[in-house]
Amino acid sequence: MSKKRQLKLGAFLMSSGHHVAAWRHPQARADGGLNFQHFQQIAQMAERGKFDMIFFADGVAVRQRGQGTDALSRSVVVHFEPLTLLSALSVVTEHIGLAATVSTTYNKPYHLARKFASLDYLSGGRAGWNLVTSATETEAHNFNRDQHMEHGLRYERAKEFVDVVTKLWDCWEDDAFVRDKESGVFFEPDKLHIPNHKGKHFSVRGPLNVARPPQGYPVIIQAGSSEDGQELAAQTAEVIFTAQQTLAEAQAFYSGVKARVAKFGRNPDDVKIMPGVFPVIGRTEEEAKEKYEQLQDLIHPHVGLGLLSGMIGGFDLSQYPVDGPLPELPETNGGKSRQQLLTDLARRENLTIRQLYLAIAGARGHRTILGTPVTIADQLEDWFVNGGADGFNIMPPYLPGGLDEFVELVIPELQRRGLFRTEYEGRTLRENLGLPRPVNRFTKVADSPELVSASLHKLSIID
Repeated sequence: MSKKRQLKLGAFLMSSGHHVAAWRHPQARADGGLNFQHFQQIAQMAERGKFDMIFFADGVAVRQRGQGTDALSRSVVVHFEPLTLLSALSVVTEHIGLAATVSTTYNKPYHLARKFASLDYLSGGRAGWNLVTSATETEAHNFNRDQHMEHGLRYERAKEFVDVVTKLWDCWEDDAFVRDKESGVFFEPDKLHIPNHKGKHFSVRGPLNVARPPQGYPVIIQAGSSEDGQELAAQTAEVIFTAQQTLAEAQAFYSGVKARVAKFGRNPDDVKIMPGVFPVIGRTEEEAKEKYEQLQDLIHPHVGLGLLSGMIGGFDLSQYPVDGPLPELPETNGGKSRQQLLTDLARRENLTIRQLYLAIAGARGHRTILGTPVTIADQLEDWFVNGGADGFNIMPPYLPGGLDEFVELVIPELQRRGLFRTEYEGRTLRENLGLPRPVNRFTKVADSPELVSASLHKLSIID
């Protein structure tokens, strides 16, 4: 008898929590962004709850909050570089996956390949890479650019970037390193394959100076929901983080992406779709609403307006009446899908600018659920069993308390229903997510002798 399908869970962690005013909450760590003990506590908490992974978003700039400095001075603007943090957390955790955002626009393939391969070794096969193309102009200004790279070009470049990175991860066969002390042979030269990539955007010879990662590849995650983003995800991603407000929207995204995955000759079951969820948990519905309002009351208007301006593509809303409608917006070169999602939300619910920034201050475009452990589990189950999700990226409103409540109250309810694991199935992130280990592209080619000379560039011992 086949095992009952169970949902997957990620813990999407920000310094003090996901709510824009979380750092002001009396139970939150205001210094969380640069406090390792804080992150150790919440990583171990998520592992106790049997989460598949913890996940850190990232950007390579201080994100602007509107046009002035007041909103910025009221916002959390400093945090650890995530791969450094995850490397440290790999030592104090055993099972939970360790995933982070790294942009293809402001990195080089070789750097990224060796860093994630190293993290995969440090963690014993628990690394995950969230591939993004970046969305803000402020990042461009830190990398010798006056403007952010055009949206379509970013995704074209990202596709080639992934190709280079995976070639580098594949350049060593799994059993290449014999380390034979008697013969003096450290590796077998016929099990090294030089990528020698020459493309439109990158020229990378290789090989990588880290062996093939324990998982073959760290799990590849993608978070773009634009047309370009969905196409890239269908070709390359194994987990997709996404944002939908309704079950109908989630079902349309889920079925559409799975169909694209199949179009590229991939198994749709090998791609896990995990929408973000912002849960506020109470012993009663009323208590959950009170907790939410407590957070909402901490929002400074400049911070709320700045958050919204940033999320709709950096468009300055300060010139418009805050209690008036959202104006027509020019198309952004940043996050197109998030701009569209927020515009649709404002039009559908007839929200003013103020009402819209209050609506997104916690979930930032993802779904907000207020309720008891039972009603929250009900809503997660509804999306899971009705074709809206393979799992969820949980976004605690404040930390550590918001995650602790989910682990102690909602996880047991999901387990009681048979919807979530009680023990980890494997040792690697792939095993726990139910994803296959990628076959090395070069050994596949080696099985077809007629393709060898065209596809492989062997390194001789005397190179």
